[in-house]
This record gives sequence, structure tokens and C-alpha cells, in this order.
Amino acid sequence: MTVSFLSSRDFNRDPARAKRAAKQGPVFVTERSKPALVVLSIEEYERLAGQGRSLADMLMPAEDLDFPMAFPKAMPGFRPAEFD
Repeated sequence: MTVSFLSSRDFNRDPARAKRAAKQGPVFVTERSKPALVVLSIEEYERLAGQGRSLADMLMPAEDLDFPMAFPKAMPGFRPAEFD
């Protein structure tokens, strides 16, 4: 993986250069010698973002989750404990 740097002026003049370089690795675009943004290939972005899955998808429970077992209150005849 090759990391590249482009000034914002060079990026504006030749965006195709950044696109070509992004195939080899991240391209940092600088403004006044400080990183301002990063250009990545879509494959690298998806890898970093979790294989194209959103955070919501990663946090959702398995689709075959048996909800009555997971939530006993939903079971017919369920009674809460009584404390005397």
C-alpha cells in the first residue's frame, strides 16, 4: 500500500491523479501543509467501514432470534414474581 500526498491546489488541477493514486493506497489532500481530507478507493472504504455493512446492521440481533424465549413477558401465562 502506497500513501500519497497532494496539495489542494494539485488536487483541484488534476483530480484524476488522486483517483489513480487512490488505487494504490490512501491519498491525503493537504491545505497549508495540514491534512484536510483523504481519498480512498471504494474497496478500501468498504473494508474500513465494515464490509459495506452499516453500524445498525452490525448491532441488529440474529434474524432467527426466538423472541418469546428472549423476552419471557411475551410468553402466554407468564406471571411476574410475587414478593411477600
